Amino acid sequence: MGAQSVAVNLNWPLMSNNITRDDLDTVIEFLKQDDPILTQSKNVRAFEQEWSDWLGVTYSVFVNSGSSANLLTMAALKAVYGPGEIIVPTLTWVSDIASVIQCGFKPIFVDINPQTLGMDEEQVIQKLTSETRAVFITHILGYNALSQRLLDQLEARGVPLIEDVCESHGATFKGQKLGTFGLMSNFSFYYAHHMSTIEGGMISTNNSELYQTLRMFRSHGMVREATSDEVKQTYYQNHPDLNPDFIFAFPAYNVRSTEINAVMGRSQLKRLDQNNQLRSENLKLFLQNLDASKYQTDFAVEGSCNYAFTLVLQHPDDALRDRLMAALRQAKVEFRRGTSGGGNQLRQPYLKKIVGETEYQHYPNVNHVHFYGFYIGNFPSLKKQKILDLCELLNSL
Repeated sequence: MGAQSVAVNLNWPLMSNNITRDDLDTVIEFLKQDDPILTQSKNVRAFEQEWSDWLGVTYSVFVNSGSSANLLTMAALKAVYGPGEIIVPTLTWVSDIASVIQCGFKPIFVDINPQTLGMDEEQVIQKLTSETRAVFITHILGYNALSQRLLDQLEARGVPLIEDVCESHGATFKGQKLGTFGLMSNFSFYYAHHMSTIEGGMISTNNSELYQTLRMFRSHGMVREATSDEVKQTYYQNHPDLNPDFIFAFPAYNVRSTEINAVMGRSQLKRLDQNNQLRSENLKLFLQNLDASKYQTDFAVEGSCNYAFTLVLQHPDDALRDRLMAALRQAKVEFRRGTSGGGNQLRQPYLKKIVGETEYQHYPNVNHVHFYGFYIGNFPSLKKQKILDLCELLNSL
């Protein structure tokens, strides 16, 4: 056991100042207009276009959460490709897997790559079958989970890639932003993420058919939500007995967001790149100053963009883990054990009902993170000296 460190109060939340005074003033100015439209309107459309331009895609659809983005993506995928299997991670947020189940797909699980926390690419490739409708990859906590081998294999087999980029805005693979490689990609604008619209999410794609389907799925399945005259005219002609304003193409959802959320998103997007640069510098400083004999420091940081520090013990060590949690609490450093989503999803009650009580045992890498992995907040206003103080505390344990 290392020497006990002097008690210190770092006062370190998971996120700080992610909605600024400027953001709030922008919303207030919007609300001061005479009779402003508050439900989905021109600011939503503008935010969607600005986001598409920033990301480098043709289409984006703004919804009320990242979880809704997951749900609509799976619903649209099933509408176009039909039922089957979706390969999913064991380490992810619950809504990724829940959306697969809710839309009637069968989830197929793989273990993680410890360097990226994303899916083990060899296991993904091994589990591809004629029933595979997509690979639903999660870029965990800012790390890129793609490889050229995986992309080449999916392309060769005609299997779509769906990217969950909810935790990795601005991260890249070979210089190209994550969220531009797949058939569709999902983003979250929850308060603790890279940028915030209070609550909100985005689905991005280059596929025009899916874009029209997503727009309809976002708002009750109504055909009038489509922007394609061809799509509208087809439904009008095939259903002449219906009022064109109320044709419902799908048994869909209402997951629209508001003008207020879009105004905030447009304000936040202007400084996203600058903030992300600070986050990347923070992570490198953190990993460079950790004791590599105690903690994992070999994460794949190239192209990463992390809103959280990943802290994983090198080896299973219950005593060190318990000292670490006690020290963080004493120093008032907020943390989450299990990293993204609380660890191995196969240990959760909702999945044990589907895959059985012991399936989680077959995934050793994610099980290690489940018990010995943590994340700690990484935000632009974080002082470099505070990062060094935290590393000193952790290394002393």
